[in-house]
Amino acid sequence: MLPLPGSPASSRAMYIARLVAIFRGADSRVCSAFWLFGLINNVLYVIILSAALDLVGPSVPKGVVLLCDVVPSFLMKLCAPYFIHAIPYPVRVLLFSAFSAVGMLLIAITPPYTDSNRGSIIRKMAGVMLASMSSGGGELSFISLTHFYGPFSLASWGSGTGGAGLIGAGAYALATTTLGLSSRNTIFASAFLPVIMLVSFFFILPRKPISRQAATAPNISEPARVPRDEDDEGSDPRKAQEEEGLLSQSSNLTGSKLFMMSKSQSWRAAFLQNLRRSRSLFLPYMLPLLLVYIAEYTINQGVAPTLLFPLRESPFKHYRAFYPTYNAIYQSGVFISRSSTPFFRIHNLYLPSLLQCLNLAILILQAFFGFIPTVWIVFVIVFWEGLLGGAVYVNTFAEISDQVAKDEREFSLGAVTVSDSGGVCIAGFIGMALEVGLCGWQVSHGKDWCEQL
Repeated sequence: MLPLPGSPASSRAMYIARLVAIFRGADSRVCSAFWLFGLINNVLYVIILSAALDLVGPSVPKGVVLLCDVVPSFLMKLCAPYFIHAIPYPVRVLLFSAFSAVGMLLIAITPPYTDSNRGSIIRKMAGVMLASMSSGGGELSFISLTHFYGPFSLASWGSGTGGAGLIGAGAYALATTTLGLSSRNTIFASAFLPVIMLVSFFFILPRKPISRQAATAPNISEPARVPRDEDDEGSDPRKAQEEEGLLSQSSNLTGSKLFMMSKSQSWRAAFLQNLRRSRSLFLPYMLPLLLVYIAEYTINQGVAPTLLFPLRESPFKHYRAFYPTYNAIYQSGVFISRSSTPFFRIHNLYLPSLLQCLNLAILILQAFFGFIPTVWIVFVIVFWEGLLGGAVYVNTFAEISDQVAKDEREFSLGAVTVSDSGGVCIAGFIGMALEVGLCGWQVSHGKDWCEQL
């Protein structure tokens, strides 16, 4: 950990020495590859949410886009950890990159939604769901992959996912406003981003750790050989050949049955074992991650659109500017905290999760009663919200890497990813109802600002 400013050990030379010590042993190729994995895997999710209004038009609830962008990812993370280990990592990266590209292309080439062409929204949402499924599978695969590459790979992944929020939202705004590109052309260009993921995996990432794992992994589907009886070694070769010919059909059938039984029992035993592992992961890791995501995405989707102030008391000229500013501040906090594990670790995951729930309560009360005197205090709370959410995310997986037994770590890292998507799904439903309720309450009390967005 770095020394505090002003302490005797806080000289410039000491800081440099501590930084060098912190990053000693870090492989630049591993860090670069995992940072790009986190960035590309999450940036398409951010771009889709940023383009929600352009995708469905003003008459369709934006929560539709959120749910289509989250539910397939949640289902993938819920089911895939129990069978995805049978698919090698190179095949997974190829499949998920292809799904992402096809999904974004489907969104881009589908004509805009109109009253006379209502089927276009179904095709666009199909593309969103395909990209979402790919993002969910990619996240559980790459987090599981950090098991083979050490703590710096996890820190780099977390930093990349944090950067995706800033870069994705910023790049979409830059392309559609400053550069004047249409949303269709911007999404079409983003369909080629998964190529970076392929380059990162096949050309930047060192392959020895996973190649060594593949070489030493047992093949559970291979039936065991039955040793020959020693008394048969001196038998007549022609007699043995006749017996082999007479019994070949029955022995082949018997061997096939044994093979199928062995394979079926192996898969069933592995599934039950992984199910027991998942239960043991719920309280220490899954629940705090689930809670923090429910709280922060309820804030982002349901409460933040109603955290408005009179324009004369704010730095904005339009009420529409509040929400994207909150989002940018939140993403900045997420990026900082997700990049923090080499410098700062949190071992008690429930403390920041409960603090996030406190943030939710405070901001709901603010939406009702407006007791916070200035928007600048809300900016600080939203930044704190991002810090807490990012910290719980990255420290959850860091704790698993430290605390879970090595032979169970790869599965555990992938299985716990279901909590963040589950939290976003729950928050999506809560947020849609909460935003309507808070806005209606404000309008009934003479504040119609939320209707001017």
